[in-house]
Amino acid sequence: MSDPGAIDPLDAELLAAAESQHDEDDRLKPGFVTAVLDAVEAGDAEAARDLVSPLHPADIADLLELTPSDRRADVAAALGDLVGAEVLSELNDYVRDDLIDALRPEQVAEFARELDTDDAVAIIEDMEEADQQAVLDAMDPEDRAAIESALAYPEESAGRLMQRDLVAVPEHMTVGQVIDYLRDHGDLTSDFWEIFVVDPAHKPIGTCQLSWILTCPRSIAMADLMKREQTLIPVDMDQEEVALRFQKYALISAAVVDASGRLVGMITVDDILHIVQEEAGEDILRLSGAGDGDINEPVIDSYKARVRWLLTNLVTALVASTIIGIFEGTIERMVALATLMPIVAGVGGNAGSQTMAVTVRALATNQITASNTRRTIIREIRVAVLNGGTVAAVIGMGVGLVFGNAQLGAVIAAAMLTNIVTAGLAGVAVPLTLDRMGADPAVASSIFVTMITDSMGFFAFLGLATLAGM
Repeated sequence: MSDPGAIDPLDAELLAAAESQHDEDDRLKPGFVTAVLDAVEAGDAEAARDLVSPLHPADIADLLELTPSDRRADVAAALGDLVGAEVLSELNDYVRDDLIDALRPEQVAEFARELDTDDAVAIIEDMEEADQQAVLDAMDPEDRAAIESALAYPEESAGRLMQRDLVAVPEHMTVGQVIDYLRDHGDLTSDFWEIFVVDPAHKPIGTCQLSWILTCPRSIAMADLMKREQTLIPVDMDQEEVALRFQKYALISAAVVDASGRLVGMITVDDILHIVQEEAGEDILRLSGAGDGDINEPVIDSYKARVRWLLTNLVTALVASTIIGIFEGTIERMVALATLMPIVAGVGGNAGSQTMAVTVRALATNQITASNTRRTIIREIRVAVLNGGTVAAVIGMGVGLVFGNAQLGAVIAAAMLTNIVTAGLAGVAVPLTLDRMGADPAVASSIFVTMITDSMGFFAFLGLATLAGM
């Protein structure tokens, strides 16, 4: 007969996993994830919930993202109400879409009601039109109107990003009246750092931090306490530009205004942190032509995003191949050229990538403007000349000693200098040109810069070798 006080082996394993859920990098440990999955697979939903219940919503989102896609629905079902609105708002887009597809419109509407408008919009905006409409139909009229208003703005704009719930008061109110107002109205938003002061037309004329209100006498008028200088965000401003303004002016929150200047919402720094991370990762992935670059992205979508750039790269590679073919006779007379020419193209390509990365970042952060474009180009050329001279001297002496041919060393040194300077110019000129043309420099720059450095590397090296009679 079994001891009633004995611990089931599965429960013992779950208990051990629960004692230490995170590793030193604050990531969920593989053993913990496995324990949760094993509990779900064994049909012990209660044990799985006991394990997961201490986790922060962001950690529960991580758990679902670490779960194999074919088991996520089962895990979410086992966890029940632990997978709530906050968890959905923290989920990766692809994982969230998978879970939402398994939910009824009424459930999605309930989640949306619990979230700030911006988070609710993030959940609803990517749904199919029919599913989106079903969710909106299941919402209260007031919540539905707020969501529909947000969806009317362009994607990745301040209108999609902003929260509608804020605190705004007229300038004639005193500090005491504002405090009483905040206490008497329990339906106000609970998450705010400053109060916006508006005129009779509901246009923001100043802001007042909560700390000022709490430390000032009740008789002080808001008009005398508020800070009139403020950074206003147009409702149609791109979210990347919004993030740059928060960074430049060290903002905690900012008012969002419509075309007439009326206050329609606010954006807080916690929203911006997500945008900064998203935009930075997006630019890096675009430079490599990797699409969204998400490990949860469907295989076919990743294939479509990447293959077109690989095919484009194939076409540009044919240009370099054609140049090599022109100098076929030179290569036949001196086989060492075939061994050395990839070095010239490869180092030049790396030099171009360095300059291109710096330029794309500078464009993304508005460091390059019409007033300093010329100075930036000259600077990068100077850096390229210094780098080219150093690398050319090293490779020239090395090749001359190894092959016992000073002329060959001089040829590769000259070619290397030429290609690195060309790479520096291309690395800054190509992104700037694409930007001036209205194209995204992060998307296509790498293809053109690689083509230029490869072609120039082969042309300079083989052309100088031919001129030298090799």
